[in-house]
Amino acid sequence: MSEKQLLHKTVLVKQVLEYLNPQAGKTYLDATFGSGGHTRAILEREPNCSVVALDWDQLALDTYGPALREEFGDRLTLVWGNFALLYKLLRENKINGLDGILADFGTSQIQIINRPGFSVHRNTPLDMRMSPAHQKITAAELLNKATEEKLREIFWQFGQERNAKQIAAAIVQERAKKTFRTTDQLAELIARIVPTKNRRIHPATQVFQALRIFVNKELDNISAFLSTAVSALNSDGRLVCISFHSLEDRLVKHFFKEKEQEGILSVLTPRVITADEEELAQNPSSRSACLRAAARTDKENN
Repeated sequence: MSEKQLLHKTVLVKQVLEYLNPQAGKTYLDATFGSGGHTRAILEREPNCSVVALDWDQLALDTYGPALREEFGDRLTLVWGNFALLYKLLRENKINGLDGILADFGTSQIQIINRPGFSVHRNTPLDMRMSPAHQKITAAELLNKATEEKLREIFWQFGQERNAKQIAAAIVQERAKKTFRTTDQLAELIARIVPTKNRRIHPATQVFQALRIFVNKELDNISAFLSTAVSALNSDGRLVCISFHSLEDRLVKHFFKEKEQEGILSVLTPRVITADEEELAQNPSSRSACLRAAARTDKENN
């Protein structure tokens, strides 16, 4: 097993299979293929179902897709694209009606290690684009051009960073002397001005998260995906979403509640589902994973 494979452990596999409930002859969408852990679990659980695996990271599809295609053959279809454009992608690939959809909104350790700008612990260019083909502006461009007010808003809204005001001001002062180009420049600047007492993580972690979310339009993409996903489901089809921070989870929770009130979805998880003790012991990073699931009600009644 390669170093890259060792870095990522698929989260909440048992819970995903429980709520997705794969059935023979049915078709399921893994909207965030990543390293293929969830896709493999679905195909192995029900040997007579098929999976459409989608990812906007071409590297992920090229690295992990071929081996799964060789193993599972025509039961697996690989599609490159952004899940926010799900309707278009399904139409282009002539995929009609899905019996279950899974989306894991987390950023994998593989992406953090391999994509420039993602890791606060590796000195790489401040890029932060999940898919350069889909996103044009880099984190470096944002840091060097955005107003102090805009930076403060981004750090607070998407990173919930308490020191957003001080960090934004420091960045504007620093860029007047030297253009921001690398992760080390940003991480070291933040480490100098943010108190580290009582922090379990690097002081720049929340700013990096905020920049990544903004650059990749992650919350907008999730909102667009949720609306399209519901319309793509067959009657009784399941929608299972895994979030890793409160902004994502809140979007899913409110969307499910709204669609349940409209009679379109039936929420299967009144309370958020999290990792059990066994998984937490084996994979500490699963502690942030939150799963919510819902089922499509009979379309003929809507």
